[in-house]
Amino acid sequence: MLEKTTRINYLFDFYQSLLTPKQRNYMEMYYLEDYSLGEISESFHVSRQAVYDNIRRTESMLEAYEEKLQLYGKFTARQKIVDHLLEDISSEATKELVRKLKDLE
Repeated sequence: MLEKTTRINYLFDFYQSLLTPKQRNYMEMYYLEDYSLGEISESFHVSRQAVYDNIRRTESMLEAYEEKLQLYGKFTARQKIVDHLLEDISSEATKELVRKLKDLE
C-alpha cells in the first residue's frame, strides 16, 4: 500500500497540471493531507462514493499519462544512475558536482 501511495504521489507531482481543479483537490486531500473519503465528501458536500470514484478515475488517468509520457520512469532511472555514479566516483570534486546534479531533480 505504501508503495502505491508513493507512486501515486510522484505521478501526481509530475502530472497534476493536467488535472481539473476538483481532481487536484481530491488527490491533494486524500494522498498529501491524508484526509479520509468521508472527510473529503463532507468538505465538498458529495457522497463518499463520488469521492472514491473520482480518486480512482484520477489514479487511472495518472497511470495513463505515465504510460504515454514516462516522466516518472525516466526520473527514477536518472536517480539510479546518479546514485550509482556517487558510489563509484573517487574524486570529491566530481562527487560534489553529481550531488548538485541530483539536487536539481
